[in-house]
Amino acid sequence: MKRLFSPWRSKYIASFKDEKPTHDGECLFCRISRERKDSQNLVVVRKKLCYVVMNLYPYNSGHLMIVPYKHTPHFEGLAKAEYADIMAATSDMIAALGKVSQPQGFNFGANLGRVAGAGIDQHVHFHLVPRWSGDTNFMPTIGEVKLVSEETKKTYMRLKKAVKQ
Repeated sequence: MKRLFSPWRSKYIASFKDEKPTHDGECLFCRISRERKDSQNLVVVRKKLCYVVMNLYPYNSGHLMIVPYKHTPHFEGLAKAEYADIMAATSDMIAALGKVSQPQGFNFGANLGRVAGAGIDQHVHFHLVPRWSGDTNFMPTIGEVKLVSEETKKTYMRLKKAVKQ
């Protein structure tokens, strides 16, 4: 049996142990929105009612999360203006990813609740994952491993440049 070394997975798996809030009780997404350390936290862009951040545990290169500033675990807990801002941010990021990576498609959606796959289930957020023809291969099916073709920080820098243009 062959093994792939992926040290980031143990940190990811450990993050699911009761999803502890930060030292001051904030969830990860609330902390990121408050800190304003965008480069450190990989925040690509901030909008009026939401922000876009790179996923540290991506399904694919360029995997983004669109996060409302409002802390709510419920999809229906968002206001119409928040939905509109989230959709506008998603549209902007599809355009930026198109410039940076030329994906042939996207997955867009949310995992609502822990049993639906939400790693952070107390703060609703949306995933935008660029896709390319042939990007699904035997690795996830047989090896239960995802391959990410570009380092997250490099994709982040390319996206920041594209968003500014």
